[in-house]
Amino acid sequence: GDHLGPNRWQNEPAEDAMTKADELIRTYVAAGFKKIHLDCSMSCAGDPVPLTDEIVAQRAARLAVIAEETCEKHFGVRDLVYVIGTEVPVPGGAHEELNELAVTTPQAASATIAAHQDAFARHQLTDIWPRITGLVVQPGVEFDHNNVIDYRPEKARALSEMVTHHDHLVYEAHSTDYQTPHALSQLVDDHFAILKVGPGLTFALREALYALAGIEDELVAPAVRSGLRQVLEDVMLKQPGYWQSYYTGDEQTRRLARSYSYSDRIRYYWPDETISAAVTRLLENLTETAIPLPLISQYLPLQYPLVRAGTISATPEELIIAHIQTVLRHYHDACR
Repeated sequence: GDHLGPNRWQNEPAEDAMTKADELIRTYVAAGFKKIHLDCSMSCAGDPVPLTDEIVAQRAARLAVIAEETCEKHFGVRDLVYVIGTEVPVPGGAHEELNELAVTTPQAASATIAAHQDAFARHQLTDIWPRITGLVVQPGVEFDHNNVIDYRPEKARALSEMVTHHDHLVYEAHSTDYQTPHALSQLVDDHFAILKVGPGLTFALREALYALAGIEDELVAPAVRSGLRQVLEDVMLKQPGYWQSYYTGDEQTRRLARSYSYSDRIRYYWPDETISAAVTRLLENLTETAIPLPLISQYLPLQYPLVRAGTISATPEELIIAHIQTVLRHYHDACR
């Protein structure tokens, strides 16, 4: 469970927001989630901006008490593991164009740990400290709409060395989307061992669906095509809430961003009924019509050798999954 805390209710008074966060934690733990990120870094109505480490840690400890009690109530054991820490980029990638990022200082990371240790002790939670397995930090990686800031080990060396003094802790690195395989391996080597990826996977899903739409245009009569790309554009223009505050510039720039931005705001639209129906039509069309190998080579070149080798079949579902797995494989390889 990621970013569990009062984030959703920042416009409400702190106690009201935290009461809702209490229930959020209960629900996640009762549902069987075992890795819980306690994130109370957000200032609520009436709070100081930014919050102090002490306030953040005390609120996190409050949620940890509820998590522990809920776990024991529903499962008879207390076996949750926790991630603490709050220094994360904007969810979904940066809004503005980036050139460089400040790496979390060892002093800031140590202060976060100390504040949480103190808060957990005040809530009689000292015994769960060995189950605090991850600390969220900024190792200097991020992406915006068109660019990726890659990991540079020399800039994070001091931070990397600091965590070696805590036997049970590793770092959790947010926004590792679009990092190179080499950079991901370097992150793991430097103790940023929990690699977070989100838009990087849905971006791959979109790539695969767009590739299949291109194949559909070659094989299927216009009257029965899914028209997926135009359906997406129409829905996104009619319902701009998920992208409008992210994508700026002239109409051409925003049009390209709606489909191709690394931030991948398009991911919020796949559940739309109209879009879902177009995806279903696309998959049905390409299931009923065999996809020739040359078109797979043209539109999905990474999957072409797998089809030739018989590792996957040339069905739209297997092609989509295989394309997403090309991204996931970089993470598996990095973690060895």
